[in-house]
Amino acid sequence: MAAPAGVVYAVLADAANLPLYLSPSIHVERLQSDGERERLRMWSLVGGELKSWTSWRHLDPVRRRIEVRQEPPASPLDSMGGVFGIRGEGPHDTELELLYGFSVTDDMPEDLAWVERAADLTARAQLADLKSCAERWTRLDELMLSFEDSVRVNGPAELVYDFLYRAGDWPELVPHVTSVDLAEDTPGVQRMSLRTLTGHGSHTTESVRICFPHAGRIIFKQTAPPALLAAHTGEWLVVGDERGVSVSAKQSVVLREENITAVLGEGADLAGARRHVRRELGQDCLSLLALAKQHAESAVRML
Repeated sequence: MAAPAGVVYAVLADAANLPLYLSPSIHVERLQSDGERERLRMWSLVGGELKSWTSWRHLDPVRRRIEVRQEPPASPLDSMGGVFGIRGEGPHDTELELLYGFSVTDDMPEDLAWVERAADLTARAQLADLKSCAERWTRLDELMLSFEDSVRVNGPAELVYDFLYRAGDWPELVPHVTSVDLAEDTPGVQRMSLRTLTGHGSHTTESVRICFPHAGRIIFKQTAPPALLAAHTGEWLVVGDERGVSVSAKQSVVLREENITAVLGEGADLAGARRHVRRELGQDCLSLLALAKQHAESAVRML
């Protein structure tokens, strides 16, 4: 790939932002870290299915090498591990190699075939995504954008969370949402196709949402974002206290620079696209938060 080896290593070592860099990755939480070894809880699409596991990573910035081992691996795996090796071949030329191995429980042929196919597709997708991301290294900071919106609610946290969780009801409750197709085959894990109406027309996006009701959190990633975005992740957080509830929405995006003029018109530039995305996503978010606030405050009045 046409990027410095140090940049390639830094992108791959940035666990928290892997869902922005890698299309199969949905969410990553760092559970432990001593600077050299880290334990991560990961959710990722593997062969079209959402899988979750805990991984240990050993980071070696000097050798530019990252070892990965799942503990325990996601079913039907019995073991899964690998090594990312990064070799600089010039100031702006790098080779990234992924070596991995796995075994499945009881060596079932159908499981072996599925894992081999899914692992190969996932590995190739990861390498392609890393190449695309690293080769934009001179622009990556400008293409990435993170922001947060929040409101205070004088009502129960449970009702606020319930409104955000029941996304299947949004077409009747949220003006800019025209339709939602939602499936929750595993409790707390939602696959959602959502159609919205904006000033730039109608858009359909697909998302995965991971819900943590006891923590008041809903993590999401758009797996099919709108044309202006290469990636879009976020988190709803509902926190109650003695005076009411704080509800916040954190969002992070990577802009798709090549689509800026097609979406926003001739003369549009990256700075304008950043302002547009911040405004549009922020307005949609605050509209949703206002409705969640109304839902909670109209049901129960807190003194």
